[in-house]
Amino acid sequence: MRMLLKDGKDKVVTLSYDDGVVQDIRLSEIAKKYGLKITFNINTGLYMQENAKRDKFYGRLKLSEAQKLYLNSGNEVAVHTLTHPFLVKLSDTEIINEVMTDRKNILKQYGCTANGMAYPQGSYNDRVIEILRKCGIAYSRTTKSTENFEFPTDWITLHPTCHHNNPKLMELAEQFVQGKRLGRSRMFYLWGHSYEFDDNDNWDIIEDFAEFIGNRGDIWYATNIEVYNYVMAYNRLKKSPDSRRIFNPSIIDVWALDEDGVFCIKSGETVSR
Repeated sequence: MRMLLKDGKDKVVTLSYDDGVVQDIRLSEIAKKYGLKITFNINTGLYMQENAKRDKFYGRLKLSEAQKLYLNSGNEVAVHTLTHPFLVKLSDTEIINEVMTDRKNILKQYGCTANGMAYPQGSYNDRVIEILRKCGIAYSRTTKSTENFEFPTDWITLHPTCHHNNPKLMELAEQFVQGKRLGRSRMFYLWGHSYEFDDNDNWDIIEDFAEFIGNRGDIWYATNIEVYNYVMAYNRLKKSPDSRRIFNPSIIDVWALDEDGVFCIKSGETVSR
């Protein structure tokens, strides 16, 4: 038996964009057009002041703008710390404050419990990881590209497939889309900062990627936390010694594949094979 993804699919695409900037507005429109979902990692201590004037379409979102954009969007709001420091340079107490204050603000401002995160500056070490676990962080994205489609072995160091400026982006996307069932499910994880599209004048990169990989019936489009929660639900399945009876104790329906074909184990259900 092996894990399939939601609705029996074996491919998932997830995106992760950092800092909470105004270009997230245009990025969200592109994602919605092509059926993609995004995890937005924000710094709740760095919003633009509400009374500030913009000289151009640039900079951080105001809180009111961020709430209008992210609330009820189907996307995820995740932790990026309060003020975007190099975590490895901070004391234990400072790290806890950066993470927990950001989590509390996200709960207050967006009504969601943020258990996911992206490392600001890509900065982490074993000490930081231990503190994050104690702070209730379930997963945290790094900036280290794998250029593959594997699920992480440890979600607290969740390495993405690639950054959107990777020269192999479309080559990797084609490999992902065209690949058949290879004995395991696969994840394409794209990350970046939406302001980079303005800085590099290359919005066509994300438009082309989204048009190519989006709106496909055989791909699940999910936020980071949706993928994490699904995989955890699958891993919590309880099997009999011969693996013929399977109980799903989680609140999430999961799908699997065995020699008899694709099947679903609904929340709270026991399946005999």
